[in-house]
Amino acid sequence: MTLREKFIVPKRYNAIAITLMVIGALAIIGLYVTHGAKDDAHKQARFWGSLLQNSVYFLLVVNAAMFFICATTLAWGGWQMAFRRVSEAISTCVPVIGIIAAVILLSICFGNNHELYHWTDTEHVKHDPILNFKKGFLNKNFFAGWTIFTIVAWSVLGWKIRKLSRSIDDKPLTIEQGKKYVWNNTVWAAIFIVIFSLTVMSSIPWLWLMSIDAHWYSTMYSWYTFASTFVGGLALITLFVVFLKNNNYLELVNEEHLHDLGKFIFAFSIFWTYLWFSQFMLIWYANIPEETTYFKPRAQGIYSGIFWLMFMINFLAPLLLLMRRGAKRNYSTMTFMCLLMIFGHWLDFFQMVFPGPSPDHVPVLLWDFGVALGFVGLIMFVTGRALSRAPLIAKNHPFIKESVIHHT
Repeated sequence: MTLREKFIVPKRYNAIAITLMVIGALAIIGLYVTHGAKDDAHKQARFWGSLLQNSVYFLLVVNAAMFFICATTLAWGGWQMAFRRVSEAISTCVPVIGIIAAVILLSICFGNNHELYHWTDTEHVKHDPILNFKKGFLNKNFFAGWTIFTIVAWSVLGWKIRKLSRSIDDKPLTIEQGKKYVWNNTVWAAIFIVIFSLTVMSSIPWLWLMSIDAHWYSTMYSWYTFASTFVGGLALITLFVVFLKNNNYLELVNEEHLHDLGKFIFAFSIFWTYLWFSQFMLIWYANIPEETTYFKPRAQGIYSGIFWLMFMINFLAPLLLLMRRGAKRNYSTMTFMCLLMIFGHWLDFFQMVFPGPSPDHVPVLLWDFGVALGFVGLIMFVTGRALSRAPLIAKNHPFIKESVIHHT
């Protein structure tokens, strides 16, 4: 069997990606003209909130692809090797979207509009006992420093792991060289996991998202955010795998691999629901005013429609549609579910961001959806280029045989 190792980007694929990026640019321009350029601080916050929501969401989603690589590497798993290059290609979006997100986050932090991050207003902090107590953590210098460090660390470690992966494309390994290679992979994956744990699983969601509602906090917030974006990352990987399979690439990938990706999506959708319920139930049961203020506008207020819609999409849909074995092996079902999961968790981020700067009314989602399409186009464009620059199959990896003969 002759394997197609080189991906050639179809013209239609590039045309769709560029069209989506143009739509996104037009949405940003339109949102700036209608809101960002106004003198009203609330309207300006509407503009910056949309950029914040989309940039952070899609940055965490594409970074989840590298987390998936590193987590399976630490487990010495071999089943995913048949499509590892897909995950690597998606992770190349991290520095690109990371730069965009950093510019947006730092602009909000050091700008004159304090509607999103109230703690950036030094005069307000002086008269607010809660924010004054948190200023050792919630301050501009720490926010900027940790944001820059985080995005640089994700980008550099991702580049190193991809470079290590491609270093053996033209160099078959001996048994001893294979052992050393696996060990090096494991070490770099462990370093990435440590950084990932200190950022995505702890501090970064506190700074970028939870500090929008700076009087409120939850010890489960970071894990909740991680679960949401990891499901989105798994869905994105699956979409590219199905796309390549439909275009006669990834010959070593079979329904067993798709089935396992479906099991991951199903499992972490349930994990996300567990965290959602645990956070919501404990706050509802305790009924402490300073805690319930977060859920009041979301569960019972004007955002309740979006809140419960995203819950049904992110929990009930995978529970009902991905429970069956056959559904996880069906290309059409998996494509539909992956698109639905990415949209559902995008809605989750919408309701995480906007009740803070816009407590009185729900913004029209059309602008935000347009911005999201721009990021989708950017991910398609960057991932497509990355796929075309390296072999689609890591044929010399010591674990590739395990993926070829993989079955569940």
